[in-house]
Amino acid sequence: MTNKTTAPTSSTHGGIDGFFKISERGSTPAREIRGGVVTFLTMAYIIVLNPIILLQGKDMNGDVLGTFPQIAAATALVAGLLTILMGVVANYPLALATGLGLNAFVTFSVASQMTWADAMGLVVIEGLIILLLVLTGFREAVFHAVPAQLKIAISVGIGLFIALIGLVDAGFVRRTGVGPVPVELGIAGQLAGWPTLVFVFGLVLVIALYARHVKGAILISIVVTTIVAIIVEKLAQVGPTFTEDGVNPKGWNLNVPALPDQVADVPDFSLLGNFDLLGSWENAGVVTVVLLVFTLLLADFFDTMGTMTAIGAEAGLLDKDGNPPNTKRILIVDSIAAAAGGAASVSSNTSYIESAAGVGEGARTGLASVVTGVLFLLTTLLAPLVVIVPNEAAVPALVLVGFLMMQQVRGIDWDDLEIAIPAFLTIVLMPFTYSISAGIGAGFIAYVLIKVVRGKVRDVHVLMWVVAAMFVLYFAISPISRLLTS
Repeated sequence: MTNKTTAPTSSTHGGIDGFFKISERGSTPAREIRGGVVTFLTMAYIIVLNPIILLQGKDMNGDVLGTFPQIAAATALVAGLLTILMGVVANYPLALATGLGLNAFVTFSVASQMTWADAMGLVVIEGLIILLLVLTGFREAVFHAVPAQLKIAISVGIGLFIALIGLVDAGFVRRTGVGPVPVELGIAGQLAGWPTLVFVFGLVLVIALYARHVKGAILISIVVTTIVAIIVEKLAQVGPTFTEDGVNPKGWNLNVPALPDQVADVPDFSLLGNFDLLGSWENAGVVTVVLLVFTLLLADFFDTMGTMTAIGAEAGLLDKDGNPPNTKRILIVDSIAAAAGGAASVSSNTSYIESAAGVGEGARTGLASVVTGVLFLLTTLLAPLVVIVPNEAAVPALVLVGFLMMQQVRGIDWDDLEIAIPAFLTIVLMPFTYSISAGIGAGFIAYVLIKVVRGKVRDVHVLMWVVAAMFVLYFAISPISRLLTS
């Protein structure tokens, strides 16, 4: 490895090397390109998963967001442009795309209370607020207001929620609607139907590939499982879950896997700009909107801080105080990405920890991000191809991502009741209530309550008091509304 004291500086290198400081950081263009490709392979699954998640929800009018190819094309476009921007502006090997967990929150907790345009408008507002916090330096105040271990609990809870969504959407776990349990294994406790077996195959495959440290494990598993699904459909003629004759519980949950008429096509970007900044305030109410925006901001903002620091540590780019180079530029681009995701109707975009895979391949500069971004842009032409991917082939990745997010649970001190009980409520209520905001709200309220009963009122940040009070209002809004209108 090149010694930093003798490495050539950017002043002795022109062109791409000088602009990205490739030699200065002890790298080469070949390593940057290789790292960019690997990062793309490890996170390209989002092009398939984002449409699947967003299409699971309906807004207050019962409408879906759009079509699978529309969402896939817009997802790839925003990821490509913002990842390139990260590389050029911040010169950091960090890629961005629609945030898993954030898109689930928008789908299940936000859109159901308003129109899709309103929901995406809230994402734009959240991104602009984060940008303002970065530019004013208020980021530190918000960051320190919420206890670090409670932030960990939020990520863990979202991970469990994502895993449950994957299991339910695959038919591996089904809603019973009757009996003593709300969910059960398969149909009447059995794994029934080819689609469920395809999901099990995909889950086993992605776990095996990940355990073997295969780069691009998630993408490979989606591709291979899709091929298996196409073969199964060709031979067994399974068909969709919902047909004109009624419900076929053994059918494919979302897409029936079949080869498309064409692989490439002019991408449909008609979802771009379909957002409304003001409609949500009228449809959902001021209190609800403020809480939803804060929840989005909380989940988005703190994930980015941890991700950029982790990437910098692996790449050896942190200074003596543990800060990455161009910190403010990184945060500015990430904030713009959050707003851009809402403006494109694909949910908030954020930094991806999968960028660590590219760093492991040698990436040290923004050139790797540019390579990753260009590959994302190229996939916009292949949007029709993603229609062949059935739910059962893609959602095993949700279970694996849930596991990855769950690993953070070790950072919680379970012997400290003041943090353990709020963390526990945050984690379990997200999947149990099928609501991310319910888990966060319960955790915040419990944290403040326990501090009060233990006589530690002064330990609670003023912002935590405000947010906890707002969540109390949020949970009680229905009975309060009935009381006022009676």
